[in-house]
Amino acid sequence: MDFRQLEAFSRVVETGSFSRAAEALGVSQPTVSAHVTALERELGLTLIARTTREAGLTEAGRLLFEYAGQMLALRRQAGETLHRFATDLSGTVVIAASTIPGRYFVPRLLTAFRKRHPDVKFDLRMTDSAGAVRQVTDREAEIGFCGTLPGGKYVAREFANDQLVLVAPNLPKYRVWREEGVSLRRAAQEPFVVREEGSGTRRETELFLRAMGVDPAGVNIAAQASSNEEVERLVEEGAGVAILSKSAAEEREKLLTLELPGIRIRRKLYLLRRKNSVLSPSAQVLYSFAEGFYLRSPELTP
Repeated sequence: MDFRQLEAFSRVVETGSFSRAAEALGVSQPTVSAHVTALERELGLTLIARTTREAGLTEAGRLLFEYAGQMLALRRQAGETLHRFATDLSGTVVIAASTIPGRYFVPRLLTAFRKRHPDVKFDLRMTDSAGAVRQVTDREAEIGFCGTLPGGKYVAREFANDQLVLVAPNLPKYRVWREEGVSLRRAAQEPFVVREEGSGTRRETELFLRAMGVDPAGVNIAAQASSNEEVERLVEEGAGVAILSKSAAEEREKLLTLELPGIRIRRKLYLLRRKNSVLSPSAQVLYSFAEGFYLRSPELTP
């Protein structure tokens, strides 16, 4: 039983003849007859009593005609609803973002997007990089933004990058360092404040140190914190130094940003969606918009 058969059957009932049904549907009379005959064969019932003058309904035909009307109406409603879904950019897009992209990059991007598509709303869920990836792969969020790429069923594109800097409390010793310069090896002897395991900032801190020839395992970790804001406060209070996003460090007046001669480390930030997923129309347009908002890069698939 398919919709073409039901539509042919319903038109025969409504018009009272196979020829008028064929004319209404824009097909040949044999085609209409074939659809109705196939429907009767499948059900094992006679639906229309054929005479030379008209086509009349049997009892089985009356019963099916009622259901056929409901089924065809539902098909039309479904088609109209899906058409609106595909063409009207509205509704809420759930986004998972780790701290740095979520705090310093995504707000500007979403504000620009809303100027073009004011009916689209966002549910922005802040987490760490591992959490952003998990929410995307578990279908809790359609789009994710993060600073590191653990394993998972996702597609990622670099959408922006951020500079990492060494920050210290605003104390006399560190003010001298800022004026005279300091090597990373000297700075690595200081107590460090770091993010928790799983954080993109923690991973990038370790990569930063390794790139400069410093073993992260040998660094004196004075404190570990679950957010960049906590790291910043601990550094401000003198707990140690830290490697942070320049975007984050520039917001804190009590932090000193220290220049490391010849060292400039940039951290990649990523845009995520689930691998082989079909995004909602609003999420798809947002994803495409985000790809080109800060930069363009080759697609990365882990």
